[in-house]
Amino acid sequence: MTKVLLGAALGVATLAAGTADAFTTVNWATLTNSSAGVVGGTIGSVGVTYSGAYSFAQLNGVGTNYWQPDGYSLGVVTPVPTSDVIALDQGGIKTITFSKPVNNIFVAFNSWNGNTVTFNHPFTVVSQGGSYWGSGSFSPFGGNTGFFGSGEVVGVLEFAGTFTSLTFTDSSENWHGIQIGIGNAGVPEPAAWALMLGGIGLLGGALRRRRVAAAA
Repeated sequence: MTKVLLGAALGVATLAAGTADAFTTVNWATLTNSSAGVVGGTIGSVGVTYSGAYSFAQLNGVGTNYWQPDGYSLGVVTPVPTSDVIALDQGGIKTITFSKPVNNIFVAFNSWNGNTVTFNHPFTVVSQGGSYWGSGSFSPFGGNTGFFGSGEVVGVLEFAGTFTSLTFTDSSENWHGIQIGIGNAGVPEPAAWALMLGGIGLLGGALRRRRVAAAA
């Protein structure tokens, strides 16, 4: 009986741990300053700088929120919380630089309609869907080191690993926006925690009953 309950409790704990891996929390940049060819901001204590051509930048949550509605997130990734965006139009090489090494970069894309882009690191498609201008999807190529934008692409890519910078080359097109984030492992959902704690409680009760029986 105790072994069965122990196995059940461990199984529930494993389920809860697995649930954490299925959900991702993303801390998105607060963009605070811009100048010719440069947009800067912070993600918590980390400084982030975009270098390259751009059309305009919306800073400090001021401006039209092109990330709404947030159908692109599909409940998988934390939506971009404000209207901050870096809008690109001219093609060419762009670089995102961090003030110190960071793990797991997330980049949100907005309205990459018919745009082709390549990166210096492979990515995973986290989410895609609809937003302000409509919806679209990523069409990856080159072993997930690039994509072609099919429709009004709105979505999120993850670049796993440790980085101080990320470089990409896009093609010219009417404005197509990005936002930059850093990911953290999410916590299990409340239901998963409840199951895990319930299993541990059953195990504790069985052990207490066994000790009482042994004493008697």
